[in-house]
Amino acid sequence: MSVRKRFSSFREGSFKDLTSHFKSSRPNSHTKWRFREGFSGKIWALQYDNGEEVALLYTEKDTVRFKDFASEVRGNMDVDSLLDESAVILDLTETSLERIIHTILNKTLDILDAPLAYEEAMSTLFLPESGNILAKTIQGTIGFDGTILENDQSWLITMATLTNIPRRAVGIVRLKQPENLGPGHEETRYIIMVLCPSKEKETKSATETSRTFATLFADINFRTKLQNVQSENMFKDMIAGHARELVNNQTHSMENGGDVAADKHWYHLGQGMFEDLKQRIPFYLSDFYDGFVGEKTLQKTISATIFLYFACILPAIAFGVLNSQNTGGKLGVMGAILGQTMGGIIFSLLAGQPLIVIMTTAPIALYIKIIVAVADEHDMDFYALYTSVGLWNAVYVILYAIANATKLMKYLTRSTEEIFALFICIAFTVDALKDAYKDFRKNYMTEECAKFDELVMSNLSVNSTSSIPVCHRENSLLFLLLMLGTLWLATTLYNFNQTPYLQASKREMMADYALPVAVITFSFIGSFLFSEVSLDQFNAREVHQVFHLPVTSDFSLKVILAGMMLGFPLSLLFFMDQNIAESMVNSPDNKLVKGTSYHWDMMVVGCLNVLLSIFCLPWMHAVLPHSPLHVRALADIDEHVEEGHVYDIIVKVRETRVSNLVSNVLIGVSVNLIPTPLNYIPIPVLDGLFLYLAVTAVSGNQLFERITLLFMEQTAYPPNHYIRRVPQRKIHQFTACQVAQLSLLCVFGFWPWPYIKMIFPLMLFSFLPIRMLLIPKFIERKYLQVLDGVHP
Repeated sequence: MSVRKRFSSFREGSFKDLTSHFKSSRPNSHTKWRFREGFSGKIWALQYDNGEEVALLYTEKDTVRFKDFASEVRGNMDVDSLLDESAVILDLTETSLERIIHTILNKTLDILDAPLAYEEAMSTLFLPESGNILAKTIQGTIGFDGTILENDQSWLITMATLTNIPRRAVGIVRLKQPENLGPGHEETRYIIMVLCPSKEKETKSATETSRTFATLFADINFRTKLQNVQSENMFKDMIAGHARELVNNQTHSMENGGDVAADKHWYHLGQGMFEDLKQRIPFYLSDFYDGFVGEKTLQKTISATIFLYFACILPAIAFGVLNSQNTGGKLGVMGAILGQTMGGIIFSLLAGQPLIVIMTTAPIALYIKIIVAVADEHDMDFYALYTSVGLWNAVYVILYAIANATKLMKYLTRSTEEIFALFICIAFTVDALKDAYKDFRKNYMTEECAKFDELVMSNLSVNSTSSIPVCHRENSLLFLLLMLGTLWLATTLYNFNQTPYLQASKREMMADYALPVAVITFSFIGSFLFSEVSLDQFNAREVHQVFHLPVTSDFSLKVILAGMMLGFPLSLLFFMDQNIAESMVNSPDNKLVKGTSYHWDMMVVGCLNVLLSIFCLPWMHAVLPHSPLHVRALADIDEHVEEGHVYDIIVKVRETRVSNLVSNVLIGVSVNLIPTPLNYIPIPVLDGLFLYLAVTAVSGNQLFERITLLFMEQTAYPPNHYIRRVPQRKIHQFTACQVAQLSLLCVFGFWPWPYIKMIFPLMLFSFLPIRMLLIPKFIERKYLQVLDGVHP
């Protein structure tokens, strides 16, 4: 969940602006008492010179329980009896609370045929002498472990008990857009009004009836579904359907008694995979048609597919170039693309969690460099050693799946996920900056350029052009322009839905296609508008054999033993990367409903890498930040406002295989686009893509947010749950622990000596006992639970 400061419009900030105006004028104002006419006779009023009046407001708050639709028969009876005759107004454009209540009240009283009850209803619904404060309301709250932290400002229920109406009635208003209706109701979209006769029995009172509808509207996913309904009848049908669904959900929960199934022991071999398959197979067909059916689903699927295509093929080409350089051309670009196609298609069809994105990564490319060094040093065939390491790695990964080793991930908390995710963002940034530095060293900071500067400064005349030093500083400047321009355009479009320009649907579409638009735009600028400037391009003109089957005779005992030793650290890297990516995708914040598949996906990755190892193609596993960004690309996102800060909340994700499958098919088809037109994509545009992935992945990372707190005024801290529940000193201590671990990860990850990277997976794995055993020694567990809740 990301948070940002909101710059309010005049309407949204009107209450705060008015309050600040009065506060600024009070110190120099005088007061006087007036005996004036009030709602129920003469009253005393304390008045400032500017006309502002002081009044006394008595407030009494209480909590009410959700209606138990499974056992309280009145819940469904209320829905059935009241919904058909309820007054529903969709997309009302009023911005005043009093006008909104006036509109829905008139419609409700018309249905009741009781127009004379209007004055009594208005005087009962609103506090006397207030004008715009509702007397009785029910509103949702948000908190942790029974502690209320904030109000859910997107909906409210108001109620009144009247003497002049014949029966109960309900009125429901959906505003055209969230409106600021006053303190505590700054982003209200739904208003439900309940009217009840004064002689009604207790189980049918205004409070009990309000409980029924409050239980239904408390679910943000349900309210999001209601946003797209266009007719009143369909609106009512969805409320009735949600009530029936609630009965089934609560009944199922009661039958299970709320007990968590006993954790299976690790020695129940294959038990985890069996449970994963049992949970996911019933959804297999829906994984396909869920990519086409539903409001905005096809648009989201297409945009997610195009996003994955660009986000996967360009890094695959880059890592292919890196592999080609490290192996002397034994592995290359074409193999990386074909490996991505094979692995991506197989995984998208067989995996339990299809939202996971798998591909080769920079650590794998560096590990391949280690294999090259070992093969050269010990006189072993590279292809044989590569296959041996890959097969042993796959065997270890398969054993992890069979032995239910993924159950160790119950010790994986948000802390480790955030550290590794931020490390990946730093790695992408470092790779991009390295390329920029190399280009500047090659074209800008050269001896020829220094001689050219001396020649210009000396004002000497030159007899011939051949004596003028050749300096290509324009190459480096264009490199910087394309890299930063790609980042700027992509992030600008990505955040365009936060602007007031164009319609909401068009803003959302621009955000969905931010990456491909930026890549295509700046590729055109670099390759055509600046065609006279020479830029480095991908070395993708490969014609050699892509598939390499090692000769059996090359598998000596030395090769087999070396593969066994080198395969184990690599398997730990696979184990941690795969599970961290799965854990972030399956985060409760994403509200996925089809279940997890840790063990089975580990088995699929292991078997998949057997195939890749045999043909000497780059290995693959789940990657960050592609996997969480894929989830976000398929999600409906709502905004929640609190104290001027806007939180992005995922309310629904389309759990489909289509985007992953089709994007990898397109990558396979792109083999025909090598070398042209893919070589029109300059390397600085790829670096801009890396920076874009890093910047967008940082959004929602609580470690990054807490690091920024160190440079902020305390008054500017966002109202996060940990800010409210954990002392500031403890927050900074926990952040310091994470930064220390992140620093160690960067040291081992970026160390120039290749062999040191073999320790990288062990270092990452060691963060689990550090978090569970060491950090609780100096930070209390009650604070750790808030800062770093353990995944269920």
